[in-house]
Amino acid sequence: MTNAQPGPITEALATQTPVGKGLAPARLGIWGSTVIGLASTAPLFSLAATLGFVVIAVGEQAPIAFILAFIPMMFTAFAYRELNNELNDCGTVFTWAAKAFGPRTGWMSGWALAVAGILVMANLAEIASVYILLLIGDGSLAENRVVVTLFGAVIIAVMTWISMRGIELGEKMQVVLLVIQYAAMAAFVVGCLVGYFNGTAPDPTPVSVDWFNPFLADGTGMVQAIILALFIYWGWDTCLALTEETKDPKKTPGRAAVLSTVLLLITYVGITIVVMMYAGLGETGTGLANEENADDVFSVLTDLAMGPWGWFLVLAVAVSSLSSSQTTILPTARGTFAMGVYKALPKRFAVVSEKSKTPTFSTLLMGIVAIVYYVGMSFVSNSVLQDSILSIGLAIAFFYGIASFACIWYFRTSLFTSTRNFFYRFLFPLLGGVFMVWAFFQSAIDMANPEYGYTTFFGLGSAFVIGIGSFVIGFILMFVWAAMPGSKDYFEKRTINRHSAILAPED
Repeated sequence: MTNAQPGPITEALATQTPVGKGLAPARLGIWGSTVIGLASTAPLFSLAATLGFVVIAVGEQAPIAFILAFIPMMFTAFAYRELNNELNDCGTVFTWAAKAFGPRTGWMSGWALAVAGILVMANLAEIASVYILLLIGDGSLAENRVVVTLFGAVIIAVMTWISMRGIELGEKMQVVLLVIQYAAMAAFVVGCLVGYFNGTAPDPTPVSVDWFNPFLADGTGMVQAIILALFIYWGWDTCLALTEETKDPKKTPGRAAVLSTVLLLITYVGITIVVMMYAGLGETGTGLANEENADDVFSVLTDLAMGPWGWFLVLAVAVSSLSSSQTTILPTARGTFAMGVYKALPKRFAVVSEKSKTPTFSTLLMGIVAIVYYVGMSFVSNSVLQDSILSIGLAIAFFYGIASFACIWYFRTSLFTSTRNFFYRFLFPLLGGVFMVWAFFQSAIDMANPEYGYTTFFGLGSAFVIGIGSFVIGFILMFVWAAMPGSKDYFEKRTINRHSAILAPED
């Protein structure tokens, strides 16, 4: 500790007494934390944009594909819960990886979180902009790239501003937006069921036990479907990034994470079954296997199932994207904020507003970078923008896998001391981590195919180049920062190590 600067952080490290980072404590309960976890996944938009491709890959086995994708995600949620119980820190996987594996693994985990957040914000802003503009006049504004892009940039700016105003305002907004989403989904489900039972459905298809038999699907198709389905569960871990702002931070965020994943499973599988009953699996017209409708299967079914209320589902898709764009800012900003606190990034990242108790610089910077990236890619190449969204899967699999293995390594001395520890600290995280490693490499192989996505670079799919390129950029930036004097305490393990305080409030 001789080279560390004196002050509250180094004193806490020396005494092992946690100190707060300045965030607002005890603001979220189990309900608010779960709402934010659900909202972060954009459940309505995620299902609308994924269901068609899953059906094309595995046909009537789509429900079991969503179930199989849920299992490793639940195993990962258990790892998150165990780590949060012991290390309730807003840096989540950055902090856990740094403690378990060292500063460089921690830094790259934090980088992967930031990259995924920024890229997905650009996508969500695009979707929200298009769907809102579809509701204005004759909807022709949604075809104007300049209008769509500028409105999308405004959306990111507004969501960033809301995030900077305080966690309570964000929570209240998310409750309203989530209610709208689920109300629209409920109305859509009712419309589909009424059409199925009264014979007005375009292709009534009875439920079959074969829908839940994975062995009836093509093996390659099932692999593709599981990877597609896997990543629409992403987002539930946002509630872990808000752990220091949650009541009972050792328990509530972990419980909310597990509850969020279960509710997502019920939502995805339930709606998939109902839509298959209503629209069938045909490759033409309104059939779910029609490739022309795969990027939004609900768009051709909305008016049929909901009649004059079809606009409500369109609005809800926009709301789903808006909601997720705001909640995506929260973990991204708090991840870089924690990196600033532990000196893995410049100290500006650790600035907290005295009024709102939110990480102002980190939040503002994430919003600005997302806007610059979104606007730049929209005007340079919208195809590259779309491929960058596809590349997010690599970052997600990376930090979920790191978190799973960090759980095992951090708790290595207690893995076999009880039956509970064996399952929740060893077996489940191991299975989840192995699956994420497989998902990472399988996704990379698929993305490298020149036919994957919309564009190619150097004979490779641009999604692969962007995904792997983002890691290369991260490595370069990490070593650049490591050469700076302000980084020494972090990289020499003085600000964070296995036995240091986590610098987070106990209550």
